[in-house]
Amino acid sequence: MALRACGLIIFRRRLIPKVDNTAIEFLLLQASDGIHHWTPPKGHVEPGESDLETALRETQEEAGIEAGQLTIIEGFRRELSYVAREKPKIVIYWLAEVKDCHVEVRLSHEHQAYRWLELEDACQLAQFEEMKAALQEGHQFLCSRAT
Repeated sequence: MALRACGLIIFRRRLIPKVDNTAIEFLLLQASDGIHHWTPPKGHVEPGESDLETALRETQEEAGIEAGQLTIIEGFRRELSYVAREKPKIVIYWLAEVKDCHVEVRLSHEHQAYRWLELEDACQLAQFEEMKAALQEGHQFLCSRAT
């Protein structure tokens, strides 16, 4: 049976002076172990927890961002399937916007660095094709909703 994890693709909209739009930046965390890969916050589902509760708890534990500091974006949910440490894994992601673009990120021991990145840079750091696709789909979803 596949390991199940859940997380949030966290983003902020940064106003660009003298330009009539916003830049979307994604939050990626660099793992402290293994290959030091970059991903959004995520973690394994605890017994009795819903998938979304897991995503919110893991975001608070790994990045120090609490549920009240986020807005979950309705209509976007992506399920990634891959092999991690020789075991099948499923990770479900939702999109979440920070309410304050200057929110403080407080890393747990599981991560050694974080970065806010525009789509192209986030995809370069993400390494894994499924994660890149999820970031691209999230960006496209957000841009399609812009008025």
